[in-house]
Amino acid sequence: MTAREIVDRVRAGKLDHETALDMLTGAPAAEVDSALQTTLETEFDRLFRNGWQPAELHRAVARRGNPIQADIAADASRNFQKNRSPVDPRWRAQADALPLSQDRRRPDRIAVLDAKLSLLTELRQLPPIEILVPPPGTPLTTVPHHSDRRILDRVRALLAKAEATDFSAEAEAYSAKAQELITRYRIEEITAPAVDVTPFARRIGVDHPYENEKASLLDAVSRANNCRCVWTPELGFSTIFGFDADIDAVELLYTSLLVQANRAMTRDEPAKGKARVKAFRRSFLVAYAIRIGQRLRETAEREMAGHSDLLPVLRNRDIQVREAMNKVFPTTVRARGSRVDSLEGWESGRAAADEAQLR
Repeated sequence: MTAREIVDRVRAGKLDHETALDMLTGAPAAEVDSALQTTLETEFDRLFRNGWQPAELHRAVARRGNPIQADIAADASRNFQKNRSPVDPRWRAQADALPLSQDRRRPDRIAVLDAKLSLLTELRQLPPIEILVPPPGTPLTTVPHHSDRRILDRVRALLAKAEATDFSAEAEAYSAKAQELITRYRIEEITAPAVDVTPFARRIGVDHPYENEKASLLDAVSRANNCRCVWTPELGFSTIFGFDADIDAVELLYTSLLVQANRAMTRDEPAKGKARVKAFRRSFLVAYAIRIGQRLRETAEREMAGHSDLLPVLRNRDIQVREAMNKVFPTTVRARGSRVDSLEGWESGRAAADEAQLR
């Protein structure tokens, strides 16, 4: 078989990449490189045209731990936007921000071939997903951004202070003020003169380890801020449905709370025993997510007190968000909760959530 035929069989799933590597090792280098490059470009094009954004696809590839493959994905994103017009600014910003491997040593040719063949096998298994940002070369869709950037900047600054301090009381105060600003802004947005605002979606990556527990925290933050969250574990991200300002708040809060949780978890975890540490961390994150969800809802309810006239508007917005979610995910399955095997971790997680409470 020619190099092209071998690569095509790998792409079709009719030949495993280890066998293909043995067959391609002795083939002419130029022929092999051309076949692999063309086929990988075809797969990247298919994924970019079917919903995958640069940051998402790079993350999906980088999760496998091979820097050669991560660099290939980054280059593919940058190359895909060349000679295509128009290019959505969000798509371009993601592609231009992708990092390259810090290891500048030239990899061994066999390692490169193995990485490309393995990547080809991985890419062909990725499914189409919902197009949230139009890919380069397709008409732009204008999604009105109604968040007040000044409010978000203030929230971001408060959360940065909460992350930086070593004093739990200070972290609590900063985080509480951030949630208050978010809820007050939501009230201002709802009571503002009517504008054409509709819910939409954004995907947020959820990194391992403890992905299920982190996804639970993201879900808790989403629900407290009038959003809905669908976790897709096989692809490593959650899709958040909601209104613009609410999704911004969810992303900021989740990122900050996760930083605070990791710091508290590392501080309190047991010193010895790999299994014990693992059970502690999982139990910690389960308790943390539950408690944070309770605190966020309490804060939102307190800020909304006295605005009973807004209840019909809030119900209508919730219906719109649910309809947007059901359109993309007509069937969802409630995930099984994580096991709590460490009382020590559970109690520590609840205590850390109390320290980061948002009143």
